[in-house]
Order: sequence, then C-alpha cells, then structure tokens
Amino acid sequence: MSKVITMADRSTSNSGVSGVRDRRYAIRFPFAADVELIDLETGKQVEGVTSDISLGGCFVCTSKPLPLNARARLKLVRKGQVLEALVAVRIVKPRIGMGIEFFDLDPAHHEMLSSWIDALKQSR
Repeated sequence: MSKVITMADRSTSNSGVSGVRDRRYAIRFPFAADVELIDLETGKQVEGVTSDISLGGCFVCTSKPLPLNARARLKLVRKGQVLEALVAVRIVKPRIGMGIEFFDLDPAHHEMLSSWIDALKQSR
C-alpha cells in the first residue's frame, strides 16, 4: 500500500474556464487591505478587500467584480498607507471577487508594495 498522496493535474481541474493556465509569476501572501476600484471605461466604482497580494497583483473579494480584462484605477489602504496603481482584471469569480494584475505603479508606490511584501516574507 502506497502512502503517496497525489493531486489532480491543474490542467484538468474544474475551474470553470477551460484552457486557462495559472499565470502567477510571483509568490502570493495573505494580506488584508481595503480596496477601491474605478473602471477606466465606465466609471463604475467597486469596493472590496484583498485576500492576498504579490508583486504582480492581488485578489479582491467583492460581490460585484468588474468584467474580465477591465482596466481600472486601484487604491489600496492599509494601516494609513495608500497605494495607487493602474490595474487589469485577469480572472473573475462571480459573487466572490477578481484577480487583479498591477501594470502601472509609480516608483514610490512600487517601493511601498515591495516593503509590504518584504514584511510579509519576514513574518513567515
């Protein structure tokens, strides 16, 4: 009898979207921050909270996510610090939230994000 536990291949998982591979390229860390998003095309505003973050993006928990590939202005607020960025919606989970990719951070906000990630790495 083998004591090896195997996991299903990701390519056959029932993610609801066929042919989509996991595009993450940075380690994600649990992270809670308040989020405000404004869709650049429609002006729709969405609020939520992050569940995780990486140097490449975050997951925003919200009951009303923006559409897939929407471009938005993001504002993250945590412990009095505010990070702003332009982002794109990369995955949508209806009534749960959306995966966000950062694509334009000014140097000061990139430095803040890096310091948050460094602190999260240290706390592991």
